Amino acid sequence: MARRTLARSGTLSGIGLHTGALTTVTVRPSAAGTGVVFRRLDLPGTPVIPARLDQVEATERRTAIGHGATTIHTVEHLLAAVAALELDDVEVELDGPEPPILDGSFEPWRDLLVAAGSAVAEGGPREFRVMSAFTVRDGESTYVVSPSGGGLHLTTTIEWSHPLIGRQIGSWEVTPATFAHELAGARTFGFLHEVEALRAKGLLRGASMTSAVVLDESGVVGGPLRWPDEFLRHKTGDIIGDLALLGGRVHARIVATRPSHQGNISLARAIERTAQRTGFMTMDIGRILDVIPHRYPFLLVDRIVEIIDGRKIIGLKNVTINEPFFQGHFPGHPIMPGVLIIETMAQVGGFLLLESVEDVHQKVVYFMSLDHVKFRRPVVPGDQLRLEVEMLQFRGRTCRMKGEAFVDGHLVCEAEMMARVVDR
Repeated sequence: MARRTLARSGTLSGIGLHTGALTTVTVRPSAAGTGVVFRRLDLPGTPVIPARLDQVEATERRTAIGHGATTIHTVEHLLAAVAALELDDVEVELDGPEPPILDGSFEPWRDLLVAAGSAVAEGGPREFRVMSAFTVRDGESTYVVSPSGGGLHLTTTIEWSHPLIGRQIGSWEVTPATFAHELAGARTFGFLHEVEALRAKGLLRGASMTSAVVLDESGVVGGPLRWPDEFLRHKTGDIIGDLALLGGRVHARIVATRPSHQGNISLARAIERTAQRTGFMTMDIGRILDVIPHRYPFLLVDRIVEIIDGRKIIGLKNVTINEPFFQGHFPGHPIMPGVLIIETMAQVGGFLLLESVEDVHQKVVYFMSLDHVKFRRPVVPGDQLRLEVEMLQFRGRTCRMKGEAFVDGHLVCEAEMMARVVDR
């Protein structure tokens, strides 16, 4: 299976639903491995915001990515079309803070991408394959996730105390054809009684009767529904768009009850931490030995899974009963010492630091302080530690980082670390 990008560019203009800004969006082909990125042409330096989970800024009534002035609102409709068409590398240029809402559905974006055509890119796609079942709960949203055997299968349930909605349930296997015929045309919706409160929060500045299905207490204000369960279909499309922030194709069976943007992002983060990945440029033990100076019995990193923009790193440690520290910690009740979980996290962070310096074999990383250390649950033989370390600040040779350790998607340890790169 090959990666796919666009064959040519395409452009759409319109008003943003929440910002009210008139924005022109141009989708362009992108180099293999780039992923989906947004570029703000209206800001100095035309900053690039990757369509990634670590860029999520807001989830109230939309999904926004970026931070501060670079924030881009309501990216989920465009991303749903990108993901459903199995496009891997796309650059999205826009001259404002929000893609236009258009008719409130995913269809104009799908039509734009189809008209631009697709082209095969070098390499294979990034994929996330769910290998075992788990459940995610966030507020009223619940997601039961299990292996699919291939592809993304969504079963969605929504419920509102409104005569046109009530309780609606539907299932779809997400393919380009299914998306085109059964989901793309479903429009976003809202209730008249919520408008003033949302506008007071700075939202819905560009809303109109033609950009959404608007409901009063008894029915639809405006034209007819496209499907009796159009509300359900749109919520399902939103799940596809939010999962696109994983940066890869998802293979899972998901039963979503009362999904929300906040819940969808929690779901995506759980998949990111537990699913089997393919198509990512990993670094094995040979590369690790080339960079960090640790050796047996104190080398605690087995694999570097990913380095993101030079500021975040993900590593793995397989915890086995053969670890020498289990002989005394504790006989008959083996538990990985908390200080060694921190040390594993520090080694992953040290790899990130050393990757950014020249003459790496003449450097070493000294850790200077630990703050906000918390141990959430024990780590035992058979566990796989997933270490996520993010660079918060890097000045001169001194760096402040935040690290988190997970087992099966559950947080087991977290800490902030200060380190310095010094000459050997």
